[in-house]
Formats: sequence, C-alpha cells, structure tokens
Amino acid sequence: MQLQKIKDTVTTFSELGISKDLIKGLSELNILEPSQVQSLSIPILLQQNTDFIGQAQTGTGKTAAFGVPLLQKIDTKKEAIQGLILAPTRELCQQIAKQLFKFTKYTDKIFIEAVYGGADMQVQIQRLQRPTHIVVATPGRLMDLIKREVIDISQVKYVVMDEADEMLSMGFKPDMYSILDFVPAERTIWLFSATMPDGIREIISKFLRPNAQKIEVGRSAGVNANISHEYVMCHSKDKVQEINHFLSYHKDERGMIFCQTKNAARILTKQLLAKNIAVDVIEGDMGQRDRDKVMRMFKSEKIELLVATDIAARGIDVKGLSFVLHYQLPQQIEYYTHRSGRTGRAGLKGTSILFISDKEKQRIFEIEKELKIKIKELS
Repeated sequence: MQLQKIKDTVTTFSELGISKDLIKGLSELNILEPSQVQSLSIPILLQQNTDFIGQAQTGTGKTAAFGVPLLQKIDTKKEAIQGLILAPTRELCQQIAKQLFKFTKYTDKIFIEAVYGGADMQVQIQRLQRPTHIVVATPGRLMDLIKREVIDISQVKYVVMDEADEMLSMGFKPDMYSILDFVPAERTIWLFSATMPDGIREIISKFLRPNAQKIEVGRSAGVNANISHEYVMCHSKDKVQEINHFLSYHKDERGMIFCQTKNAARILTKQLLAKNIAVDVIEGDMGQRDRDKVMRMFKSEKIELLVATDIAARGIDVKGLSFVLHYQLPQQIEYYTHRSGRTGRAGLKGTSILFISDKEKQRIFEIEKELKIKIKELS
C-alpha cells in the first residue's frame, strides 16, 4: 500500500483534471478551490485504475473528492449501474445524491438514485427500472434489493464506501461483506474512513488489492476557519441554565445542540421546551416518519433549535445555522469536527460552544492539540 505525501501547493480543479462542465457546476455551488482531501484524492481516482483508501474526517470535502471523479468516469451512453456508493444513514445517502445531482448541472445527463431504509421500497424499485448510472445506498436496503433480485449491479465498476467506520459501528459488517462479494471481481473500491479500526483493516486486507493507494488528511484539515471555538465553565447541574442564558441573547438565530446519549437528548429537549424555547430532537430510537417531520420543521424554520446525538445527526445538511452548542462533550475528537462543521458554512461566520465542568477541562486541551485550534473561555 502506498501512502501519498501531503502537498503544500494549492491546485485548481482544472489542474486536477476535472472537466469544464463539472467545474462550472462546482463553481455555482461556491466550490472554487479544491480542499486538501480533494487535491490528494482526485488525481489518483481519475488517472489510476487502482483501489483507494482515503483517511479523512467528515467536513473535509470528501463527497466531491470521490463524487467528481466518479461522475467523470461514468459512460452516459451505457444505461447500466456503473457506480455504487455505500453510506451509513438515510440522510447521508440523500445528501450525497443531492450533491452529485447538483455537480452534473452542465454535464451530459447522469442518472442517480438513492435507496435507503425507512422509505417505500416499491417506489425505490420502480425508480430503479429507469436508466440509472449511480446508486447511493445504505447497506441494509441494498441487500434487501439484491435478495429480491430487483437491482442489477453486475456491471458496477466503482464501489465507494463513505464513512466506512461508521457503517461498521452501526452493525453493517455482514451486509458490507455480502455486497462486496456480489459486485464484479474486477471492480475498483474507493474506501473513505475517519478512523482505521481493526474492522476496516480487515476489509482492506480481504477486498482491496495490495497496491491500493492511500492518502491521509490530518484532523485539523477538517476544521472550518470561519468558526470561532469557545467554552463555558459551569457545574453539570447548571448547564441547562447556562444554555438558556446563551439562547436569550441569540433569539433570532438558529443552531444545534449535541448530546452524547439518546436519553440526555430527550431530557434536555423537555427542559428547554419547559422554558418556551422552539426546540425539537432527533435521536436513534425515533421512527423515520417522526424524524422526517422534525427535519422538515427545522429546515422550514418553524423550530429554531435542534437537539441531536452524533449518530442521529449524520448526513443532516441545514443552511444558515449560527451556532453549535455541546451540552455533552463528544466521545471522539473527530465528532467535534463533525458537530462544529454544522455552522460557519457557505462563507458565513459561526460559533461552537462547549459547556464543561471543571473535571472536563483537560478534554478541551486535547481537542485544541489534535485539531490545532484555540478554544477560548466565553466571557
């Protein structure tokens, strides 16, 4: 396995070999210069017919890093499914499919379908009867479709595994193995993962070729420079009061609050509702219909505040959030990048605030050191 060195020079999408039509679509989305992960990944994925491992955090620009080369490699004259993208959650599938569709605004027509659990399978089956070039799927729903013999992946050339470590942690290992056994042996695998636990190394060893190219992008590369990072010191029992105090000064702004556990998220939501704050919650035990209802209300600004757990928030893309509050510290440092990256988007400023007790202060230093950021005490 070959590890790519990080380049210091900033390149353009044109220099990376991206077509003019795709560059035009990217520029309309205000994606004007390639991020670090894009600069490193795109030349390999475009020019080399090799398996690939990208170790990078969420929020570093991974979707364009694999999505743009995949789109450029699609033969639009063939109606068969040529690209398969696996992602851990419904929301992430929807987000990837939506972004890829936007990238193709000026290209020849590329047909993309997203299939995932919690939605009508018959509708998805009907859509797959139409010409389809790329399928974005959760592993569980894709295996259901394969077993029913209603999807043809016999001509898939490229398999992208996005957030592969999250798929493993959510129990998708058997489905991931089965899918990789089903696709043609001569396919190329592009695996993206924030971490490299034993389960990921096992997949690499079992399914990827020995000459697979690997790139690593440091954790700090995923931290948005438009976000200011702050913390509030308080007793655990006073956190709700401190959050309420912050919100009282930001009444016309919207944001998210993150908790570690489903129970904490539910309790915090009830406490904030009792203070007449327009808030709702998404967590793992919710049914898909309830979850969709909450997300529609949040996106349409009928509620100003969303409480969420890290896993439940995967793939959520909401514009115009002014702040992210951390009621509980993230279990993993990369989760901090993922959480804080909800704000400060599209060139706007954002604020990420951690509410911590005395005994948690050491964790602040660890986050600062790992992510190369400064977290100031909120005065």
